[in-house]
Amino acid sequence: MSKSSAQYSQYPQHHPHDHGRAFHRRPAAAAAVAIPLPAADDAYTIVHAGKQVRFGPVVFWIVVGTVVLLGLWSAATATYFAFRDDVLTRLIARQAEMQYAYEDRIAELRAKVDRTTSRQLLDQEQFDQKLDQIMKRQTALESRATALGAMPDVTGSIPRATMQRGDASQNGTQGTPKPSPISDTVIFVAPPDREARLESRAPTVAAPPTSQFAKNQGFDNVLVRLTSSLDQVERRQMAALNAVEEGMDSRMRRMRGVVSDLGLNLAGLEAAVPRSAMGGPFVPVKLTANSGPFEKQLYRINTTRAELDRLNRTLALVPYRKPVVGEVEFTSGFGVRSDPFLGRPAMHTGLDFRAATGDPVRVTANGKVVSAGWSGGYGRMVEVDHGNGLSTRYGHLSEINAKVGEVVKIGQVIGLVGSTGRSTGPHLHYETRIEGEAVDPQKFLRAGVRLSAG
Repeated sequence: MSKSSAQYSQYPQHHPHDHGRAFHRRPAAAAAVAIPLPAADDAYTIVHAGKQVRFGPVVFWIVVGTVVLLGLWSAATATYFAFRDDVLTRLIARQAEMQYAYEDRIAELRAKVDRTTSRQLLDQEQFDQKLDQIMKRQTALESRATALGAMPDVTGSIPRATMQRGDASQNGTQGTPKPSPISDTVIFVAPPDREARLESRAPTVAAPPTSQFAKNQGFDNVLVRLTSSLDQVERRQMAALNAVEEGMDSRMRRMRGVVSDLGLNLAGLEAAVPRSAMGGPFVPVKLTANSGPFEKQLYRINTTRAELDRLNRTLALVPYRKPVVGEVEFTSGFGVRSDPFLGRPAMHTGLDFRAATGDPVRVTANGKVVSAGWSGGYGRMVEVDHGNGLSTRYGHLSEINAKVGEVVKIGQVIGLVGSTGRSTGPHLHYETRIEGEAVDPQKFLRAGVRLSAG
């Protein structure tokens, strides 16, 4: 097939009945020929068995293209079926890989969510534990403040701290209540949004949502401020307690030193203290196993206070106070002097206090009146026995306000200043005796000044 028709028609056709026969060329008119078309007509003609089929160029190329496409499709189909198993395997593997990747990603996200939840729950648990510890600590500090407030100021050494303006302004700037060392306590304000939850919270329009880290930092800052405030309260309480203990110890040392300097027997003085009406079962004081430094120090203070009370009761029998009120002015001291009547050396067994007639005379220690009346050169005189060999005498009284056998207390008025007996003018003759022997009353008065200094 070509533009010049079928050229193979020029050759003779071989017939099967011609075997053995001589080959004779057939006439050209009897052969099938392809009649070429004019050159101007670009068409294709197929001649076969005397039939002619003409194709235009478009149809021809469409047929050729179709044949080629069918051939390519057949080749692709054959290739697909030949390698179908490998392609399907790869596709399935790809799908499985993607599925596993998605599952791994989901598992990773779940694990992340679980870790976040666990961390938030742990943070909340830690926050609650810290807050519980702070609350317990606040309760302990409140009980300590109550103990300190109920403690009697035996020595006058407990500093009562007051809030200064600077402290108030500083507390205002810090935003944390600043308690005083004894009675004030911290007021806890629960921080907002205590619970750390996993679900999302609707943010307010006014402020952007804060992260969990920022919330935790805010909680930690609140706890740190509360802990710092409680530390400050505890330090001030311990400082107040230390001041109390130091004051008691100092007073104890002074009291024992006074008794020793006066040459008195402390055991004998304690035995002479009258017993008050008291009683009850004996319950020993014990410290618990979890007692802290504050409780131990408070126990020591209570023990010292009990001993201090006993010493105070004992020293209440020692005449170291002034018998008259006001400034002390002596007109004559203890010891050898010139007798005001005879002008000769004589022993003065007491102190003469300058005073006006009618001024009250007060007993200088607890005791019992053993003499009240006229007594020779003493004039009107009152003698008080304080026990353990200690006694005092008050002479030249213008009036006596006590009776023999009467129990008198410190500061009680037992008479009035006068000039009775062997006296040159109104004054008080005051004596201090140990086992009947006169001793210098100034020794006791100086001991009183030493005790009152603390």
